[in-house]
Amino acid sequence: MPQTATKDLHGPDFTTAKLLYMVPPADGERVYTHINADSGTGQRNRNFTNEEREMVIENIRGKEDTVSLDASGFQYVHAPAKHKSFANDEEVRREYYPESIELLKKLTGASRVELFDHTIRRRRPGEIDDSPEKRQPVAQVHVDQTTAASIARVHRHLPASDVPRLLERRFQIINLWRPIGNPAYDWPLALCDFRSVDQKRDMFPVALIYPDREGETQGVKFNENHKWKYLRGMTPDEVVLIKCFDSIQDGSVAVFTPHTGFSDPATPSDAPLRESIELRALVFYD
Repeated sequence: MPQTATKDLHGPDFTTAKLLYMVPPADGERVYTHINADSGTGQRNRNFTNEEREMVIENIRGKEDTVSLDASGFQYVHAPAKHKSFANDEEVRREYYPESIELLKKLTGASRVELFDHTIRRRRPGEIDDSPEKRQPVAQVHVDQTTAASIARVHRHLPASDVPRLLERRFQIINLWRPIGNPAYDWPLALCDFRSVDQKRDMFPVALIYPDREGETQGVKFNENHKWKYLRGMTPDEVVLIKCFDSIQDGSVAVFTPHTGFSDPATPSDAPLRESIELRALVFYD
């Protein structure tokens, strides 16, 4: 680890950074982006714009117990992985998936966890290629699924005979995010406390149009009340659980977590470029 980073693990209690929020069309048109329409410019065919907003982001290192999956929508845990290399997708599925399933069960109390995909991200400044094998940190505030898309994931990834029974009970979509190789001082992950989100005002669906199907994420509008958090210098022995969906929506628990990668002005100049892996899990309860 770089010496600068080692000496400054905790860092400042707050940092200020520019976050990229989405702006839907003024005419109320359905918001969309075409996933396969990147012609090498780095821009997809879409009908929304973005706006940069300078936001204060709290570093909660040493205060990790102030957030949790059900209260804020995310949770930090010290959980060293047995699998270390993350060299290829087959190896990740064979070695990292099983231990991650057990970790998620242990942390949530879930009876069944099904991992449906993963993404390895490595930052490469100046490159615009964002093909599946060259994913970079996402610099846009978003939530991965809407309610409809979350239910569709259950239908898509689970045996049809299991689906009705599973949908009768509580289920969630949780991302398990971990730095790879080095602490994530460079382009860390910021998470928005669900308690500061106005669901009706701030959120809107975004259709993801693929050649053969459609998905749906949630866009997030700027709200000055948003409370942003991060864990400065997250190490490969630390993970964050990010709740993307919860079928309990009666106001008693966090339903989702807006999140984004961001350029932190407090990043040490000698910090290595960010590498990370996120697993996406369907999480079911008896």
